[in-house]
Amino acid sequence: MPAAPATGPSVSPSLARFGLGTAAVGRPGYITLGRDLDLPAERTVEAMRERTHQLLDAAYAAGVRYFDTARSYGRAEEFVAEWLAARPQAAADAVVGSKWGYTYTADWRASGVPVHEVKEHSVAVFDRQIKETRALLGRHLDVYLVHSVTPDSPALTDPVLHARLAALAAEGVRVGISTSGPAQAEAVRAALEVTVEGQPLFAAVQSTWNLLEPSAGPALAEAHAAGWLVVVKEAMANGRLAGRNATGPDTAALRSLATRTGASCDALALAAAAAQPWADIVLSGAATPEQLASNLTAAGLDLVPDELPGLAEPAEAYWRTRSGLPWA
Repeated sequence: MPAAPATGPSVSPSLARFGLGTAAVGRPGYITLGRDLDLPAERTVEAMRERTHQLLDAAYAAGVRYFDTARSYGRAEEFVAEWLAARPQAAADAVVGSKWGYTYTADWRASGVPVHEVKEHSVAVFDRQIKETRALLGRHLDVYLVHSVTPDSPALTDPVLHARLAALAAEGVRVGISTSGPAQAEAVRAALEVTVEGQPLFAAVQSTWNLLEPSAGPALAEAHAAGWLVVVKEAMANGRLAGRNATGPDTAALRSLATRTGASCDALALAAAAAQPWADIVLSGAATPEQLASNLTAAGLDLVPDELPGLAEPAEAYWRTRSGLPWA
């Protein structure tokens, strides 16, 4: 069963703890702040493919080995698959995680779409999407997560679905969940209890953890202790902790730490996630090579929890704000 990326002689152990997510570049629309400043003026399929490949190349060259995608990220799986096919060296040691459970419905439009993605954690959707993922990624599928599990998800209770997932795990794919919403910890703990024929089913989790929303931390520590691969997403809070957006009183402590250390706000936000002892991989959601380079300077920051600024919001308030971010 795949573990966290191995660190070869040319890969810094610190950098190997960081991954690259493709949510921001696999489709023209997403909810990260400031996308108009980051993406090509014409977000054609070819332009977004080129940008994705630029980011994958830069990340791999820097030492990143974990790459995250999803069925609902537009054409991101396709872009990653093309990149792997053209780069045998990367294909040999990259670890690729994808997700199923959301269907992309925006038809390559950035805005003016009533619904960009539809969630359904059913056997029928799994059967369809695993075929779609396999058709693109083939043997390069290392981790497959149920996308955005909440405590009421059938993914936690459906025995037929559990059997399907157990069969996939028997093929060597690490099966797990991603989580969203104010009850992430509850969802993780429920998933820890799921078994098939007396054996734990899930072995990986990808959750939101950042300085504004750290509530899942204790549950993620439990998952790590159980041997799960723990991947942190949204460590920059969909851009709220980027320097150009971290301008209000809620992020004053982060700006103060940036001034004292000379580090950028984005690097500090990612380093804060990497400082959690249970975090195996911390994803960058960069949309430009320059953002990625800045993000990855986090690997050189040796933060300890006592140094981290206290920015935490109530989980319900954080997720309310996130749900109000516009697709653009």
